[in-house]
Amino acid sequence: MSNQTAWQRVKFKNSAGLNLAGLLYATENKPGPVVIICHGFTGSKEGGGMAQAMGEELGARGYNVLLFDFRGNGESEGLFENLTLSGQIDDLKSAVDWCSAAGMGPVFTLGRSFGGTTVICHAAEDPRVAGVCTWAAPARLVELFTEFAEGPVDDDGDLYALAGEEGIIYLRKSFFDDLAGFDVPVLAGKIAPRPLLVIHGESDEVVPPEDADLIIAGAGAPKKLVKVPGADHQFSRHHRVVWDIYFNWLGNNT
Repeated sequence: MSNQTAWQRVKFKNSAGLNLAGLLYATENKPGPVVIICHGFTGSKEGGGMAQAMGEELGARGYNVLLFDFRGNGESEGLFENLTLSGQIDDLKSAVDWCSAAGMGPVFTLGRSFGGTTVICHAAEDPRVAGVCTWAAPARLVELFTEFAEGPVDDDGDLYALAGEEGIIYLRKSFFDDLAGFDVPVLAGKIAPRPLLVIHGESDEVVPPEDADLIIAGAGAPKKLVKVPGADHQFSRHHRVVWDIYFNWLGNNT
């Protein structure tokens, strides 16, 4: 059971002026290191409770933790259909701005699935990030999302349908156009000499494990790849293994 009383609800604005909703787990040593956790595609900051549970363990280890909803997701302002990777990168930059203004640092970012792609692309351009970890992050973005897309489904040729976990979702053509501008393995190479940890399930049915190989191949040292035997895209029965891998890596880099 998550310790709800320990979490503070926070809000901060992105560059578009939209309010982003967050949950902050702050330690008594608030100026200390902070882990910003980014949810996956169509996800939310709470991660079904698992992100909060992990955040509390991080808090017990002396880390501040910020969970937040990207624009158009969860409790944040904006329309989901206007989602782009560039927009998510901007949201994450705003989260780092907010943590830095609050005196927290160094900053470590952790992203799940599409959130993992986001943290790579953001860290490539933001030197304030001290280390990056991804879980099941896609590297071949256009190929992945066009595989699940149908459309256009409107008269203007601008709206596409994708099958999501909660049914059909809609995205604008700008989402796909924007993806084409990101070479994830190349951007991973810009993170060095800051550490990068890539975690992927060997039985991931959504994002092929080969995407993790591409990210690591593009990255510079120090870098580490861990493939978890039998783990699916959500690490459904392997969350404890993944947490411990991350906690150990984080401890060695703070």
